[in-house]
Amino acid sequence: MKHSYDVAEADFDDLVVARSHEVPVLLDIGADWCSPCRVLGPMLEKLAKEYAGKFVLAKVDADENMWIAGRYKVRGFPTVIAYSRGQETDRFHSAQPENFLRHFIDKLIEHHSADSKTTEGAQQPD
Repeated sequence: MKHSYDVAEADFDDLVVARSHEVPVLLDIGADWCSPCRVLGPMLEKLAKEYAGKFVLAKVDADENMWIAGRYKVRGFPTVIAYSRGQETDRFHSAQPENFLRHFIDKLIEHHSADSKTTEGAQQPD
């Protein structure tokens, strides 16, 4: 299973929003000319491999997908948006140190797991 993949406008809803119902999705919106993006991208790729499927990394090139950047009110690059169960749960801007990234990812995974337990509990009869 791929732990990261590129996303375009045409497949955004399937690969980010719908996929986040199955597994937490970290959306990395950046650009090739952006220095902080060139620092953050490899760090997120490394963590996606290390976490081995506990979340997936969806990558968007903002220059080729301006609609996505506009729709999600991106004000600077990189912008990373966390998705769980079809909803944005958190976001941050600019490159961050690895300890920040781990905390951000762990919080997303915990949120997704808590939502799963709540949903499962609500569906079980008394």
